[in-house]
Amino acid sequence: MKFTTLMLITFVIIAMVESFGEVAQSCVVTELAPCLPAMTLTGDPTTECCDKLVEQKPCLCGYIRNPAYSMYVTSPNARKVLDFCKVPFPSC
Repeated sequence: MKFTTLMLITFVIIAMVESFGEVAQSCVVTELAPCLPAMTLTGDPTTECCDKLVEQKPCLCGYIRNPAYSMYVTSPNARKVLDFCKVPFPSC
């Protein structure tokens, strides 16, 4: 539980810092917070997670290119979540 909390806090802090940089308004990494447990631990993602992944699909390449987010989006669990939600892994 501590690990998930730490990861969520890290996600939020990075998103807040990045919000002052060059980020498209529609790409808000904190929108993927419902996916964090499935991406960092195990288990099936929630419907909310899948909905958010579909919404954030155009942003995935940007997240992959960002070293702060890349490890979350390209991890084996993240790929399983993308497959489960029927969101193809982007070819950037």
